[in-house]
Amino acid sequence: MAKSFDMIVIGAGPGGYVAAIRGAQLGLNVAIVEREHMGGICLNWGCIPTKALLRSAEVYHLMHRAKEFGLSADNLSYDLDAVVKRSRGVAKQLSSGIGHLMKKNKITVVMGEASLPAKGKVTVKTVKGNEELTSKHIVLATGARARELPGLEADGDLVWTYKHALQPKRMPKKLLVIGSGAIGIEFASFFNTLGADTTVVEVMDRVLPVEDAEISAFAKKQFQKQGMTIREKSMVKQLDRGKGKVTAHIEAGGKVEKHDFDTVISAVGIVGNVEGLGLEEIGVKVDRTHVVTDAYCRTDVEGVYAIGDLAGAPWLAHKASHEGVMIAELIAGQKPHPVKPESIAGCTYCHPQVASVGYSEAKAKELGYEVKVGRFPFIGNGKAIALGEAEGMVKTVFDAKTGELLGAHMVGAEVTEMIQGYVVGRTLETTEAELMETVFPHPTLSEMMHESVLDAYGRVIHM
Repeated sequence: MAKSFDMIVIGAGPGGYVAAIRGAQLGLNVAIVEREHMGGICLNWGCIPTKALLRSAEVYHLMHRAKEFGLSADNLSYDLDAVVKRSRGVAKQLSSGIGHLMKKNKITVVMGEASLPAKGKVTVKTVKGNEELTSKHIVLATGARARELPGLEADGDLVWTYKHALQPKRMPKKLLVIGSGAIGIEFASFFNTLGADTTVVEVMDRVLPVEDAEISAFAKKQFQKQGMTIREKSMVKQLDRGKGKVTAHIEAGGKVEKHDFDTVISAVGIVGNVEGLGLEEIGVKVDRTHVVTDAYCRTDVEGVYAIGDLAGAPWLAHKASHEGVMIAELIAGQKPHPVKPESIAGCTYCHPQVASVGYSEAKAKELGYEVKVGRFPFIGNGKAIALGEAEGMVKTVFDAKTGELLGAHMVGAEVTEMIQGYVVGRTLETTEAELMETVFPHPTLSEMMHESVLDAYGRVIHM
């Protein structure tokens, strides 16, 4: 006999498990189905373990700068296996914590592969056989996986996806990274810092193409200073795999050049996990591997919702989590606000870090805004200089007519922590007046956020 629930969540990543917890908090009887890992890709193979790797690279980088700080460190080296082991340990700790949260909130966990045989019904293929569940509200949170292009498919040996790169069999000597979005540039930063001769190929006209053009240009210069080769407006057309090497055919400006590498990381985007769920059969619309939803994550089929990476860009864990909360509250009869993509911060943990929220200067102008733009460099900030991190900038974009903060863009040390100040400002519909009247503590990096606002209105102090 089928078990009945108020809400069934398929997928226990940062969207799914958060939706389940919020639903349980609101008194709903919730079941969550997961086929592989509690915590999903983010905790196990994405956000968290990559940050653990990057932290090791950051410390290694600082060790090489010891003399600048009046310190000495000789015979520097690293143990790649130990670096990876720490990363996996961090992921395991957090993943097991999700299981505890499920028990604490009395959420029924079903491990297995889910499908929707009919509206309101979920069949889960478990190790013990099929389990039948029913609910008027089914939340799809199955996430996404790495996109693989024909001829560039990963083999785990010479050509890697992010999963292979998280558990590398060896340290690459000559590395090619295809794609300069957050995933590609983070792995490029990690392996380059540890000594790999790293080349990044990007098909668009600049690295980090979703970022403001000035920020992309600044970041590119820093990557090149660190020894990376950056090839923009370029495309990898073919990979010839040999013994211990890959020959990449790289096209740019109509010409094809061949370059040899011992390792390739493919980071050319993601595709939604829509297969095997039976979505088309029950009428759920899928467009280019992503489920089509409205502003409240509702599909065309009543009682079926889709959140997170499955529902499209921006492909960010915090967006998925917030959608999970919104959906649970909607199902429980509350009236939540829809999630606004332009108010979700993007963070890239390369060196230097990159963070942004809202519209770029170009996008704001494209949308018809008359803008005021402010900038402030890290070199003008006392805390940045004391940290030895004087390379970076903060940029703010305002509506010249209303003073609305349209966007904020940063590159430099710890900007992934700083960006939240502007996120809160946008949520509160803050104008330049409130930001200028806010007293920022000294000495902090956050003072640059204040100075950038002041600069937009001709009032900058320290520049």
